[in-house]
Amino acid sequence: MKELKKDSGYKSRKSTSKKSKNVLAKSTLKKPLIMKPDDGSKNNAILYERAISLAVAPKEESIYQHLIEIIVFSLASETYAIETNFVREVYPLKKYTVIPGTPSFVLGVINIRGQIVSVIDLKKFFGLPEKGIGELNKVIIIENQLMEFGILADNIQGTQTIPLPHIQSNISNMSEIGSEYIKGVTKENLIVLDAKKILEDETILVDKTK
Repeated sequence: MKELKKDSGYKSRKSTSKKSKNVLAKSTLKKPLIMKPDDGSKNNAILYERAISLAVAPKEESIYQHLIEIIVFSLASETYAIETNFVREVYPLKKYTVIPGTPSFVLGVINIRGQIVSVIDLKKFFGLPEKGIGELNKVIIIENQLMEFGILADNIQGTQTIPLPHIQSNISNMSEIGSEYIKGVTKENLIVLDAKKILEDETILVDKTK
């Protein structure tokens, strides 16, 4: 009977040891560990540094998962941009027709393949220094489900893709135009306009259904 108790006690300790090993194994799986080589090998040290960089890279590159495409254009003496998601097309300003009785910021209307589109002069709308109409002027047609009109640009510089976190919303130093129309400013002083708010502004009475 004593031997049986000893055997039973041994089995219990052995079982407890197995459980401890299983718990340790599970905790090790949950938290991967990169062991630093201690043999002084140069190749192992290089592999260790590479493993560390690969482990950190996903966190550093996470900001690049949120990208937006913008079209960059000149307006007065500043460089502006607007998201291409709201841009239908860019059309050269050849000629336009002034409509009497419209607000001063409405340049007029243009004919695009038989469609009459109103053009807004953002320089007048924002109170920026005015500039004469030239050959480089373009009309950026923006739209949503309810509104559609063109905005006058002095010059189109092209399109580019930028990470959304790079657009800083702190625009206290931008006093020339209302902050409600700005999405943010990049480190390169590129002013990104909020196309959604511009299209939904009640002061711009341009209905695309008319």
